Amino acid sequence: MFSNFLLNFLAESNEPFYHPSIPVLPGLEKFAQTNNISFLATLDTFDLIFISLYFGILFILSLYGFYRLKLVYTFFRYLKYAPKPKSEFVKLPKITIQLPLFNELYVVERLIAATTEIDYPRELLEIQVLDDSTDETVEIAAKVVKEYREKGFDISYIHRTNRTGFKAGALEAGLKIAKGEFIAVFDADFLPTKDCLKKMIHFFTDEKIGMVQMRWSHINGDYSLLTKIQSIMLDGHFVVEQMARNRSGSFFNFNGTAGMWRREAIEHSGGWQHDTLTEDTDLSYRAQLMGWRFIYLLEDSVPAELPVEINAFKAQQRRWAKGLIQVAKKLLGRIIRNPNLPTRVKVELFFRLTNNIAAPLMILLALLHLPVLIVRYNQGFFHLLLFDVPILLFSSISVIAFYGSAQYYLHPTSWKSRLKYLPLVMGMGIGLTFSNARAVLEALLGVESSFVRTPKYKVEQNSDSWLAQAMKYRRSKGLIPYLEVLTAIYFAFTIYYAFSRSIYGTIPFLFIFLFGYAYAGTMSMFQSSWQRLFKK
Repeated sequence: MFSNFLLNFLAESNEPFYHPSIPVLPGLEKFAQTNNISFLATLDTFDLIFISLYFGILFILSLYGFYRLKLVYTFFRYLKYAPKPKSEFVKLPKITIQLPLFNELYVVERLIAATTEIDYPRELLEIQVLDDSTDETVEIAAKVVKEYREKGFDISYIHRTNRTGFKAGALEAGLKIAKGEFIAVFDADFLPTKDCLKKMIHFFTDEKIGMVQMRWSHINGDYSLLTKIQSIMLDGHFVVEQMARNRSGSFFNFNGTAGMWRREAIEHSGGWQHDTLTEDTDLSYRAQLMGWRFIYLLEDSVPAELPVEINAFKAQQRRWAKGLIQVAKKLLGRIIRNPNLPTRVKVELFFRLTNNIAAPLMILLALLHLPVLIVRYNQGFFHLLLFDVPILLFSSISVIAFYGSAQYYLHPTSWKSRLKYLPLVMGMGIGLTFSNARAVLEALLGVESSFVRTPKYKVEQNSDSWLAQAMKYRRSKGLIPYLEVLTAIYFAFTIYYAFSRSIYGTIPFLFIFLFGYAYAGTMSMFQSSWQRLFKK
């Protein structure tokens, strides 16, 4: 079959591909003298396998697409119902701010300076700098902490000589000696706003509230094409997803930073645990299973610096993907068996925790495109309208509605101009599949890995450079970029084949795959090369 296909592909379309000197597989003689390269008339086992896999994967992905559309519907339904504190504290309580660090020499001073400028009574504020660093960050952080302590701030520097438990271990160590009844957490790449604590603290007048989370915004969202794509991807999560879950009564997770916990809720729920890479999500669901309620503040945000290096971005996404699957393995059974949880909450949590399963499925779907085009070559336009178009449009529209709704909310006057990036956002999601699939498989197989930090370089303005700083934390790109580039080449050939056979309806979707894999692979290679050249 394959030899006949190659001959037909290389021949003129109006000429038969059969040649008497070429052996034909038994049973296919009647097709050898025609232009039917798909053999679909027989619909043999080989064809059925490809078609079944193709539509099976599309069906599964369309279910997750329906889930995204449900989130969009819920978002608009509850948009006007902003949470309000039950009352206000007559006497403000003591708050401990935890600043977990690991090798953040470029942003540690910015973080500590912003934290000390928060508008909250100084006598009621404790700041813990939890530093696991192994580089110059140690000296810089210790020096800055000393300077602010001499100015009268209750600020302490806690340096661990090992990374037991990684970030969760650092937060756990700080919690043991914390003075505050409430614990706020800000990662090194964040700039806490002056009023952030006062916007969160009064929600805790309700004794059932265990955590308050603020939305992430972006310091450098317009720095490059990569940061623009990232900002739109994150906005979908922080605008639509988190708000829809919270205001509809479902579970949502603390995002590891830009939020505040009731100390009792942490301790009552089993504390920070080290067996997943997303300790924030793990603790969040354990706390809500214990009956604690969470609040999400859509209208208020804390800005953060986005990764400007694609390998750092991939590492971040890989950590989140692996951590969520680890949490699913740990808690999903407990969630499903819980008799007190409504079915709708269980279903929503299933989709949330298993969403990254889509990564290996997308790779398989990508590799199936060319065989399926060959197998279905002689199918009519009616079949495309009946099967392909509805499923592909449903999957695409759900993504457009999800990310487009977030941009509509954040940029009410300019959101239309940002829609042009949505095909690139879809492509980037596809481009991450090799990296995220590796994370998913590691989680499913129980492969242990360290908490890989996402380096930040204090890139705030469009004129800021990061190559010099990146020399300090340059990481190997690995083999995945080569797989991405090879897959991009595969899609270039698939597009050429579709065009040559006048299968035009699939070409726009194929271009999204081509962009995603080409961009992810070539950028990983080029940025690594730039760093090596800059070092020389």
